[in-house]
Amino acid sequence: MRVFSISPGGVSESDAPPQQLPPLGHVWIACTRQEFETGWSQLQATLQALCGLQLVDLHVSDLLNAQLPSHFDYTSQYDLLVFRRLATGAGQAVSRETDQGASRRGGPPILRHIDTSPVGFAVFERVLLSVHPADCAARDAYASRLLQVTSNDVRTANSRLPASPADLMLRIVNQMVDGFLELRRELTRQLDHWQTELLNPRTRFNNWATLLNTRLALHQLDEICEDQRSSVQDWIESVKTWPEADTPATQRERDLLLVRSRDLLEHIERVVHHVRRLEQGVETAVQIHFNAQSNRTNDIMRTLTVLTAIFLPLNLIAGIFGMNFEFIPLIHNDSGFWWAMASMGLTAVALALLFWRKRYLERSGR
Repeated sequence: MRVFSISPGGVSESDAPPQQLPPLGHVWIACTRQEFETGWSQLQATLQALCGLQLVDLHVSDLLNAQLPSHFDYTSQYDLLVFRRLATGAGQAVSRETDQGASRRGGPPILRHIDTSPVGFAVFERVLLSVHPADCAARDAYASRLLQVTSNDVRTANSRLPASPADLMLRIVNQMVDGFLELRRELTRQLDHWQTELLNPRTRFNNWATLLNTRLALHQLDEICEDQRSSVQDWIESVKTWPEADTPATQRERDLLLVRSRDLLEHIERVVHHVRRLEQGVETAVQIHFNAQSNRTNDIMRTLTVLTAIFLPLNLIAGIFGMNFEFIPLIHNDSGFWWAMASMGLTAVALALLFWRKRYLERSGR
């Protein structure tokens, strides 16, 4: 468990939750799902001491559920946001709850990046409680940024620190969405490679199982992003229903919160748009592949048909002179064989020129 006290003077970290709120600023309590499962009663007591209220039992169940999709819920005292983040990178061990909720995928390592796990946020007036998977990189990365901002420049730290628990939550979620944005380049590179193989007439594409897994993974990513977008939209609508600000500073903070929320929503929509474009690109490449295969088959059949049409008159001539009659023209002539061969050759050349002129023997452009 990591606890941060964020005030205008800077950020301080401790291992245990405070017994009371600081005079200014807010508190961020970040724990893993296993820590929350074993010590949720103590955390409830901490919330009671700091905020004068506790989490609803259903929300406790939501924070403990590793299979929960992204969604937003609220009470009259606090808001709850569950947001699914990307699992750890390829080559590293994924968390226990991710292993239980995601099936093993075949194919390239990029597909294993799409496995996700939920991160829960309980947003109080001056306290943010976040429940992360084990070894959550998003939590540690943003915690390092908080501490680095304070240590670099104390004078500008106040303007760069989150102004409220809601602002802090949005910044963490935005960092999670950035992971999805970075995933787009790797997916695009992999799919472009497969599209090149699909459209190359000199290679035989046999990686259909992996391509199918990729399509399923893209569809799953689309559903994940749709849930994320819906939850952020519900959050924005909830912020709009908050009581009117009583001071200009509070109103400006509220406006900045809405601006950051809309920016987060725009990032998610960019991921959704790109994923759908990748899906359409894969579908189009597969259709072009089969159309090209069909065109090549038609070219082969056309060539075989032309060759058959060329040799058909030759077979007719050979059949006529092969009939079992005693009196056949040229059959007893010394030059009859050469006349027959010459007529067969001229017939073949004439038909070949005719078909070539009609472009029946022309290769289609690649």
